[in-house]
Amino acid sequence: SGEGIKRPIASMPGQFQWSIDTAIDEVKAVAELGVPAVILFGIPDEKDACGTDNYSPNGIVPSAIRAIKEAVPDMIVISDMCFCEYTDHGHCGIINMPDHEHYTPKLPQGYLLNDPTLDLLGQASVVHAQAGADIIAPSGMIDGMVGAIRAALDGEGFDHISIMSYAAKYASGFYGPFRDAAESPPQFGDRSQYQMDPANKREAMKEVALDVAEGADMLMVKPALPYLDILAAIRAQYNLPTAAYQVSGEFSMMHAAAERGWIDLPRVAMESLTSIKRAGADMILTYFAKDAATWLND
Repeated sequence: SGEGIKRPIASMPGQFQWSIDTAIDEVKAVAELGVPAVILFGIPDEKDACGTDNYSPNGIVPSAIRAIKEAVPDMIVISDMCFCEYTDHGHCGIINMPDHEHYTPKLPQGYLLNDPTLDLLGQASVVHAQAGADIIAPSGMIDGMVGAIRAALDGEGFDHISIMSYAAKYASGFYGPFRDAAESPPQFGDRSQYQMDPANKREAMKEVALDVAEGADMLMVKPALPYLDILAAIRAQYNLPTAAYQVSGEFSMMHAAAERGWIDLPRVAMESLTSIKRAGADMILTYFAKDAATWLND
């Protein structure tokens, strides 16, 4: 929130936290370069146990969606649909705690409650669609998230809104810099309850199959470079548009090496993006988008 904010993210060179007005200027700039879509992550003024800002019509992301669609109508706006940025505990849904209405004594304290989280994901997805989002991208790896969001959207007449599911999202060590960007590190434990074991390929294929059956329109693999085999396997098995997320750690480690003079950044960045494309990605989410578009246009 606020105005005129362009706050550098120390661990991600050239990346910023934006207020809505400066974000619009950035969206206009990337549109001029031919970048077709943006994905939004929000930092609310206040966080709470349920991530209320995420399903508030006046929340930071719904407000940004409306402003961007008004300023750059043809830009595809993807809404990342998760709760970690909005909760005071930093997890991706409702946590089993004694003071919460959904407290379940049979489950451990600190356990993520799957089904109550699905209800909130549906509510938030409708709010973001009402604001003008073109694509909802659930990223929490919550069981049943695609089906719950599809049902909520269809029930409110948003059957035309696509779902890009983070269908194979690993509990990766490559997310570190992004937690600075989104101010969303877990306050306890980690996210291995609901994200996947990096050693497990078969689980990824099972999770993708479930999301396809629930109505996912697009499939996402995250991170990208350490999981090119997963990306290639998904692309070979399913005839759905497939995306890969080149995450903050991938971006930042290339910058760190380039700053030391160890690599040629444009060459290595483009080689990395090419490998993701070669493995089968139809779409790539990357912090190099603006740079890559500039390099390709030169």
